[in-house]
Amino acid sequence: MGDMNMEEMSLPALFELARKIYTAASDSSVDQEQLRKGIEALRSCDEMVSKLGLFSSNETVDDVSTTNLKYILVPFYLGELTEKLAKDDRIEIIRRSYAQFKEFISICEALELVPEEEIVSSKTGSTDLAAARAKKIARFKRQKAADAKLQEIKERKERRGRSLRASALSTPIEAGEEDLLDDDGEEREAWLATISLAICKAFDLLDMLKKEEEMLVAVKERSSQEGNDDFAREVLDERTQKAEMWHKTAASRAPFLKPSQPITCATFAQDVIEGRAKASEAHEHKHHPLIFGPASLIGGKLTSERERMAAQVFQPGYRLPSMSIEEAGLREMEIMNKWQERNTKLMEEANSSWHKDGSRREDEDEEDDDEAQEKARAWDDWKDDHPRGAGNKKLTPCG
Repeated sequence: MGDMNMEEMSLPALFELARKIYTAASDSSVDQEQLRKGIEALRSCDEMVSKLGLFSSNETVDDVSTTNLKYILVPFYLGELTEKLAKDDRIEIIRRSYAQFKEFISICEALELVPEEEIVSSKTGSTDLAAARAKKIARFKRQKAADAKLQEIKERKERRGRSLRASALSTPIEAGEEDLLDDDGEEREAWLATISLAICKAFDLLDMLKKEEEMLVAVKERSSQEGNDDFAREVLDERTQKAEMWHKTAASRAPFLKPSQPITCATFAQDVIEGRAKASEAHEHKHHPLIFGPASLIGGKLTSERERMAAQVFQPGYRLPSMSIEEAGLREMEIMNKWQERNTKLMEEANSSWHKDGSRREDEDEEDDDEAQEKARAWDDWKDDHPRGAGNKKLTPCG
């Protein structure tokens, strides 16, 4: 997985790679190349999380699924790995790491994960030593409780693993059933405890980085005030090198600066999260009929009669759309265009010369019909007034 291109990796795979590097960097010393690799993976995770919109400002931690809880830690891991980078400009590293920790705290605060006393103390900025001491003691207690919770969950999993291995000798466990035995609530507790521990560490690191930045800025100002020519030359060279690096980076990123379209299809977003699709792929956002049951898990054709029957049973209780809004609008536009073409053709025929000649002939025929009808009526009236044989009485024998 480490040799795979990060652009082709899914969000869970990127996070797992970055988490392994973070764990190795926390336990022992890691070379700078590994740190940069972990930072690159975390930045890709951060971009994908922002693009997918996994966390909203109007949601709480209860609205976040257990699968997405771990992605809250992306800014925290990024801040810790950034702080471990070895560069000449230490102030820049401190400020970048400080910004990542502040982003992590703001996300946790929006999800109502930060304790109320921490929020109040960070907003007021009190310099009371007694209040600062009480805050540190409360933070240490929360950190200790989170460590104890993680240790308890770890021991519980180890006991469950030993019992499963022992029971497997008497009752074989089929493939795939071991994961079902793990409790989803236990995984959620573990991630919440990890986030709580990260919040305590983030506040401590924010205080430490702020003091270190103040000290380095004071040293830099003092050196500049002394008028050291060598120091001024180093600063000038450093700024020149930084400007050149910035221009090179901007030139290399220029073809990719076009903002990507946000993902609005929930099905495609889930495919990106689970690694079945890439965020850079083109998507037409067509609403295809959903298949519920085992077919949605295997992501392919139904492989057995049981899965086919289950897919027929587990259907939604409402009618799914057969087409998207865009397709319906295009179809309606096509109907209107055909209707307008038909009306235009009829108007052209009505204004044509042969149509007018035909209407004139019809008028003449109607006038001839009226004259014939009036003549027939007059003849009928005459026959009514003069019945057959009238005026010939002298010719009859009895006349």
